[in-house]
Parts: sequence; C-alpha cells; structure tokens
Amino acid sequence: MSSRREFLKKTGLATIGVAATAAACQTENKKHISQTTTRPLAISTWKNGMQANEAGWKVLNSGGRALDAVEQGVKVVEADPNDMSVGYGGRPDRDGIVTLDACIMDETGNAGSVCALENIKHPISVARRVMEKTPHVMLAGAGALQFAKEEGFVEENILTDKAREQWLEWRKTSEYKPLINIENHDTIGMLALDQKGDISGACTTSGLAYKMHGRVGDSPIIGAGMYCDNEIGGAVATGMGELVMKTLGSFLVVELMNQGLSPQQAVEEAIGRIVKKIPGYQDFQIGYLAINKAGEVGAYSLHKGFNYALYANDNNQLIDSDYYLK
Repeated sequence: MSSRREFLKKTGLATIGVAATAAACQTENKKHISQTTTRPLAISTWKNGMQANEAGWKVLNSGGRALDAVEQGVKVVEADPNDMSVGYGGRPDRDGIVTLDACIMDETGNAGSVCALENIKHPISVARRVMEKTPHVMLAGAGALQFAKEEGFVEENILTDKAREQWLEWRKTSEYKPLINIENHDTIGMLALDQKGDISGACTTSGLAYKMHGRVGDSPIIGAGMYCDNEIGGAVATGMGELVMKTLGSFLVVELMNQGLSPQQAVEEAIGRIVKKIPGYQDFQIGYLAINKAGEVGAYSLHKGFNYALYANDNNQLIDSDYYLK
C-alpha cells in the first residue's frame, strides 16, 4: 500500500507550486529562523503572546497537556480589557456589537470553534466544549451563545467604555479602513509542544474593528486561522482573515511541512501563495507561525512589524519576524 507521501507525489500534489512561489519569498537577510530541539515550547502571535506564553508554560513545565496550555494561555489575553482586538475590551463591529471568534484543536485531530459569539468573555473555552461535548466542529451566533449558557458560561457586557468611545468617534465618519499592524497586534494565535511531543493550537479574536455585523474571519476556521497535525506540526495565522481564508493558509503550511519543507520554508511559501494569487495584497498584513514535531519554528509576514513570543529552554522572548515587502 502506498504511503501518504507517495500518493501525493503520484497525484502531483507534492509540488503544488512550491518551487514557483518559494522564489518570490527569498530574502537577502534572514532576521530570525529559530530552531530548538528541546520540549516543551510555546509560541504565540504578537506582543500579547508573551503573557499567553507565561500562562501556557506553567501547564507545560509541570508536564501538562499542550491543549490545556494553549487554552489557558489565550484566556489571559481574552480577559485583558486593554487588548482591544481579543475578547473582553475588543473593538465592536459597525453596529457597536462585540462579536467573538475562536477555535481550538488537540493532538488527536479533534477541533471545536465558535463564531459571531456575543457576551461571553472566553470564546476559546466555549470552542473546547464544542469539541469535547458535541458532534459538531463549529457553532455560530445565537446557537453558540445558547450552547455556552447551557454549559454554564455567564453572559456579560464585554464592550468596555474605552472601546465604546472609540466606536462613537469612528461613527462620525464611518470610514472602514483596516490598518496594518493596528496597535501592533490583532488575533492571538498560540501553538504548544508538550513534554510528550504532542501539539495543540488555539486562536481567538474579536475580529476586524467596525466590520459588518455578521462578518467572520479566519480565526475560527480550522485550516485557515489555525491547524495542527500531530504527525507533522501546527500553524497559526494573524492579520487580514480574508486573505488567509482564500488560501487556507494554516493547512497549507502544515501540508508543506508534510512534504518536507522546514517550518520557515513553509511559512514563506504560504506568504508567497498570497503574493502570487491575491491582487492588492500590499494593502494588508498577514503573519504566520509554525512548529514541527522536532521543535523547529518558522515565522514570516507580508509587512514589517509582525512579532511573536517564543517560550523555550526556560526563556520567554519577543522576536521580530522576517517579512516579504522590503
């Protein structure tokens, strides 16, 4: 019986344009290609990933499961009212309503997500309940809220005074214009490799500020905002979700690693796919993080300004990603 990789080669999927688009992503100077053969490790998007890593590391360092580490890590950011792009304190849509998206995936391939969820501070934990207690992967809107309440989550107002004041100021012009690297963060995406060598991931966001009511980005979509395969590795995305959805970015990164690329090569190729296929990509930011089973790490973005937090070897550090548009 043919192996999976042999099958991909026979069907022509093993190449999927790697050589063609990888050339588009070559850079003269690599800022950082991090590799570590130790475990555990945690990696998270943006500066707010530093506090997520700290919480996740407590789980990992005590021998805990990667799934618990990523949930506990991103919950810290969800509960931070000063982070205006995730959870409590997130900027609302154009109607003044905060809607939340999140997904989570464990080492067995199980996954759960919620989208357009209102009035719940920790959508990542609701997503985990969807994964563990329902036959579904995604619940949306009113149905997600109903399920959350049935599971004991408490409804509360997650629109802070600061976010409301900014929304009222925005309404004076109602100009919708996504900003690159707005406040140096948006989604919080997190991957963890535990002491057993298992990988899990999580992603959570309040989405684009002043989006149309009902808009859902890549963050709750398995294979777009986050994807893990415990035989290969995991990836998370941040930035303009529409570009990630159109290229199924996180799944693409993991599949490229399956074909033999390193995490760094894979994230560069995924950015190259956006460059090649999506007109106007220059107006948006996308960042990818990836890890593989060996503990190798990759990070790459369209624009300068994407950074990530890496906790490994008892050291939590904030690192600037290399980028395509020089």
